[in-house]
Amino acid sequence: MNALQKPRQTLETVKPRQVTPTRKIRKRQPLSPYRGMAIENTAKLVVNVVLAIAVVSTLVKLLPYSMSQQAKLQEISTEVELTESRVADLQADFKRSFDPQQAKKIMSEQSNRVDPKQRPVFLQKNN
Repeated sequence: MNALQKPRQTLETVKPRQVTPTRKIRKRQPLSPYRGMAIENTAKLVVNVVLAIAVVSTLVKLLPYSMSQQAKLQEISTEVELTESRVADLQADFKRSFDPQQAKKIMSEQSNRVDPKQRPVFLQKNN
């Protein structure tokens, strides 16, 4: 029955298909196994270079400060040695001041009085 029927013609016009540009899908080639390692090593190298530059600049800034501190330390050490020698002299003099056997000698050194038992000595030039 269907064979006897004439095919229907439609009056509809066939619309042309709208062609939309399609993106070509590229298959992404897998990265070489060394490329990731190269990127990682490059990043490490850059970080280490930046750190090295920071260290060197810090050392350059600290070097004059260190030198001035060394000079101050040397000056203080010299002053300490001088003060220690003065303290030793003062301690010896302090002990001598409280020695009862040397009391008369100290009194005669610090005043114009002379022990009556002591003979005065006068030095003369020979002509």
